[in-house]
Amino acid sequence: MPVPYTFGTATAAIPLSQLDSNFATAITIGNTAVYLGNTTTSIGNLSLANVTITSVSTPITPAQGGTGLTSITANSVMIGNATGSVLLVAPGTTGNVLVSNGTTWTSNASVSQVYPGAGIANSTGSAWGTSYTTNGSGTVVALVTSPTLVTPALGTPSSGTLSSCTVDGTDAVGFRNIPINSQSSAYTTVLADSGKVIFHPSTDANARTFTIDSNANVAYPLGTAITFVNMTSQVVTIAITTDTMYLSSAGTTGSRSLAQYGSATAIKMTSTTWLISGSGLT
Repeated sequence: MPVPYTFGTATAAIPLSQLDSNFATAITIGNTAVYLGNTTTSIGNLSLANVTITSVSTPITPAQGGTGLTSITANSVMIGNATGSVLLVAPGTTGNVLVSNGTTWTSNASVSQVYPGAGIANSTGSAWGTSYTTNGSGTVVALVTSPTLVTPALGTPSSGTLSSCTVDGTDAVGFRNIPINSQSSAYTTVLADSGKVIFHPSTDANARTFTIDSNANVAYPLGTAITFVNMTSQVVTIAITTDTMYLSSAGTTGSRSLAQYGSATAIKMTSTTWLISGSGLT
């Protein structure tokens, strides 16, 4: 049997004269014997490039380039542990992701998208709460400071009715024409008649009474003008209820008569007084 030759690190070539005659000395490295043939005349630096290690009795530590483990669970993720063996994180259930808490990693369920209810989402600071609706119900959001609103340029709408608007902050938006409200029966004016003509058509050959409603019932804005036109041979009576209507220039009060083809306009001067004037008016 060859005589084992044990060494640490070879610093110089070993002459073959120091080996036995069979040139097959066993050199022991740890617990593994490496046998050398006789193809050279000396042993130089020993290389382990082609050495296969079939088993290790003690796990190789991370400091020595190993994991410190004898086995690794399939599909686990290895996490560094600074000292000792590495840590393993199992995959968990389907869809899990690695989540960091700032110190370690864990396998947690992924966060799914949460949608708030219809309307504007309301955050409680930690979750989505009841959303604000668009019909005025729900919690009212209070602003820290009052916003500055800029008056928009309305332009020309293609359809719809423009309401609650004024020309100068006081006077209502008027008409470019005078709308006609044709009446063939006794009629009491309404707020929408402001700036219009109450028209008695020639097809209604009957005497009619058109009445301006009181301020108590219809609070017409000051300066409201209502025009009356009579196209029949029958007299139209222009009356007023509890308010006072003065005849222009005469100053007399009470109901007035409007003859055929007559035109008269009543203007509201104070909350309870009107002034009427026109042609064919008595």
